[in-house]
Amino acid sequence: MGGAVEKIWHEMGSQFASRGHEVTHVSRSHHRLPATEILGGVRHVRVQGFETPRSLLALKLMDLIYTLKARASLPCADVTVTNTFWAPMLLNPKRAGAIVVSVQRMPKGQMRFYRRAARWHAVSSAVFEAVLEEQPLESERLRVIPNPLPFSAVPSEGVLMRSKEKVILYAGRLHPEKGLELLIGALRHAEMQKWLGEWRVEIVGPWTVGEGGGGEGYFSQLKSLAEGLPVAFTGPVHDPARLFDHYQRASIFVYPSLAEKGETFGVAPLEAMAFGAVPVVSDLTCFRDFIQSSRNGLVFDHRAPNPSRGVAASITELLGDEQKRISFAKAALEVNASHAPHKIAAQFLEDFSTLVGKAF
Repeated sequence: MGGAVEKIWHEMGSQFASRGHEVTHVSRSHHRLPATEILGGVRHVRVQGFETPRSLLALKLMDLIYTLKARASLPCADVTVTNTFWAPMLLNPKRAGAIVVSVQRMPKGQMRFYRRAARWHAVSSAVFEAVLEEQPLESERLRVIPNPLPFSAVPSEGVLMRSKEKVILYAGRLHPEKGLELLIGALRHAEMQKWLGEWRVEIVGPWTVGEGGGGEGYFSQLKSLAEGLPVAFTGPVHDPARLFDHYQRASIFVYPSLAEKGETFGVAPLEAMAFGAVPVVSDLTCFRDFIQSSRNGLVFDHRAPNPSRGVAASITELLGDEQKRISFAKAALEVNASHAPHKIAAQFLEDFSTLVGKAF
């Protein structure tokens, strides 16, 4: 049921364990999973959590309760990586070792409470700059380590290109901040109309509030906007094999996020690129670390007066030029090397090694 961050750290845990490290992964329990088990050399401990509430105050309270439960399950460690709001404040370095904050969201003032932590890991240069703007004296505590691909094995380039279909894909949460109205609106523009008989759009992801979506009302609104268009809503896909099938068949991947203060990296576009789907993304700073417009993808101006027209122009540029689309796809495949799990895991372990045994 986890999102991008959970998938990434699941993969990183396996990478660390494969190098001989003792790894414990504490996460939320699920009725289909045991309370404890060993997977890929990683000891998994699962504690009871909560469905995501609408209220921010309730969210923080539930996160506090969850963090206290998780803390009780933590073993003594050399390094503890955190991914809850409260953990950096509640963990004791004498037991947790070097506390490392995985900064997967844009900071909103909370970093000043995390001075007990040995390291703050920003997932992109955009997050690095945002943290530094809030805490200009903490540059020594801050490092940039990008999110890796949450998988290692991708089919060869030849197989990828042969399996491409006339599919435009979105995969992620169905939430207003993701800009899905822009994608659907783009299909209504005149330049898109001649392609709609050949191409189809697949929108993959959860819409329930509990899974980070915008709720039933928002989902109904999207379906209404897409009425009469070749758009298929497939719902959430938690099985990696099924998700990879979507990526492998898609020729174009559209991620029109509007989350100026929420989007920090963009794992979904990275995953799609690993399968040769050409990304079309909004002009958020976080995407610039791995998407170069007119080389391995296209960027549209989501701040323009009519941003859906920009989405339409970008998509039609790719639809109308197959050679350009193939060229961008081949360049996109390079993320399999630059963001390979073993490569990013090595960066983490190298940084961890500088922290072990120090007093913080």
